[in-house]
Parts: sequence; structure tokens; C-alpha cells
Amino acid sequence: MEKFNELKSLLEGLESDADKFFNKGNSAAGTRVRKGLQELKNLSQDLRLKIQEAKNAGK
Repeated sequence: MEKFNELKSLLEGLESDADKFFNKGNSAAGTRVRKGLQELKNLSQDLRLKIQEAKNAGK
């Protein structure tokens, strides 16, 4: 559950930079959003693998 909360926190943290990029045209904020989304992807993959391991261990 810790990884899931970390995902939520990261996504919430990207919200202000996404707003700056899409509504105010701040290109540096777009770079931060892209970097954050890459981290989100990696965390999601880690969480997905842990869930699969736990599922398989239960069998």
C-alpha cells in the first residue's frame, strides 16, 4: 500500500506543473511534468510486479 500512496502523492504533485504548462504556457513546467510522468510509469511498473508476486505467492 505504501507504493500506491507514493503514486498518488506523485500524481498530486504534478498537478500544479501541469496547470502551469497547459494554462500558462510555461515550458519548464512541461519538462517537470514529463519527468514526473516517467517516474510515475516506473513506480506503476514496480507496484504491478509486486502485486503479481503477491498473487502468485498466494496460490
